[in-house]
Amino acid sequence: MKYRCVATTPEGFVQQVAVSYIRHGYWWYVSGRIPPGKDAEQIDQKLIEKYDINISERKRIARKKQGLANMQYIRYQDFFLLLVSQGHHPIKQREKKQIRDCRRRPIKFRGYSISYRRSGVTPKGGGDPKWHSSVRIEPKTYREIKTYLLDRAKHRNVESLQGDFNQQLAFARYAPVRRQIKTIHRAVNKVRVEAGFEELAGNVVSYRYQVVKPFGSNQH
Repeated sequence: MKYRCVATTPEGFVQQVAVSYIRHGYWWYVSGRIPPGKDAEQIDQKLIEKYDINISERKRIARKKQGLANMQYIRYQDFFLLLVSQGHHPIKQREKKQIRDCRRRPIKFRGYSISYRRSGVTPKGGGDPKWHSSVRIEPKTYREIKTYLLDRAKHRNVESLQGDFNQQLAFARYAPVRRQIKTIHRAVNKVRVEAGFEELAGNVVSYRYQVVKPFGSNQH
């Protein structure tokens, strides 16, 4: 079976990484870019073969029981990730200067920050806190967007500002992203009230999360 690795949208890339890979223990990663002029599909195949990524689920389970790590690979346009699970694997030594742990160093991709975090909630009966995949707007990008929209809020009418919101906040609506957008929304309305302008309605943007097909409708 052909290994699916080329995401067709940024949203699909983020969803596959956060929901299908990080959530299932692929916490270590190496990021990179396809050099200009190089054949991306050839590089995909080279990396998949080099790290023996295209293997069956049965073999992945067997490797895990032996204390060996498994790997996944995904690319969107020229940006790619090699993801590694817990266990022994040559890449952890070979790429030790480049490899990162998303529990400590979030994956940064097109304004997103993708990580694996403690939930902060202690399970009933005690025990360790649970962990979960987290997708939010990357802090620097978030600050820039907030600053921009607060500045626009002082001068723009409601219709124009709504367009700014939709343009600047075109991120998949994961729970942390929704909270970030609501924080910006409240700050913008505070500025507008102080300036004597009309507030933005609560439905200025959609907060609905949409599941996508990471690899497109033509790859099943």
